[in-house]
Formats: sequence, C-alpha cells, structure tokens
Amino acid sequence: MTRIVQRRVQIALAALGVIVTLIGTVIIVGAYRNDAKIDANKATAVADVISADRLHAAVNFVTPDGVLRNPKLGLLYPTQLSTGQRILVDYDMTDPDNLARPVGRDASLALLPALSVIAAGWVLVILLMVGVAETGRRSRRV
Repeated sequence: MTRIVQRRVQIALAALGVIVTLIGTVIIVGAYRNDAKIDANKATAVADVISADRLHAAVNFVTPDGVLRNPKLGLLYPTQLSTGQRILVDYDMTDPDNLARPVGRDASLALLPALSVIAAGWVLVILLMVGVAETGRRSRRV
C-alpha cells in the first residue's frame, strides 16, 4: 500500500469518526430541544401504554379539550414500560401528537447512549487506522 493510498484511507476513516460524532451530537441536542419544547408548554395527563418494547412505547391519553391523543412516534425515553401500564406523561400542549415523555424523565437519559455511540465509533476508527498504518508499513518493508 502506498503512502498516498494509506493517507487517503486514514482521512476517510477520520471523516467517518467526525460523522459519527456529529450524529451523536445531533441526538443529544435534539433530546434537549424536545425537552425544552415540552417544558415551555407543559401539561400532564394519565396515559395508557398500549404497546411497549425496549426502544418504543405507544400511549393514549386525553387532553383537557377531550381529544384522545396518540403521539405518532411514541414516547420519548420509553425504557422500562410495559403494555397495560397507566403512567403520567408530560406533553407539549401545542404539539401533543408528537412530543410526550413519561413524567420524571428527561434528555439526560439520551447522554449515555449517544456518548457510547461516539466512543465506540472512535474506538473502531482508531483501530482501523492503526491497522491501515501497520499494513502500509509492512507492505513498504517487503
């Protein structure tokens, strides 16, 4: 492997690391943005969990105007919920069909997964860069 090819591969790997970092950052910023929107126009309701798994929970709740709501993308921070539960949810009064979360949960729950993705991405990138450097060094030595 020539030095030029090695350098280009390493630059591409570094770019991949930057992209993974940006994705993780967008996840964190988005979570805090959603929480800020909910907190700015917060209302609370009792919700029925109609389906739940590790990454998604669908709920129904009634707003004070008597309308049954079912957030299209489910709840934010849906872990540890099970079908049939009745929970309190905070929701954005101006957008109850999109922004709702269980009471007491917030964007801090998004930090660990997002930072883990960033860290794992960089570990992989660094390992691949070292592998490319070692492969280049060995191929030039022969």
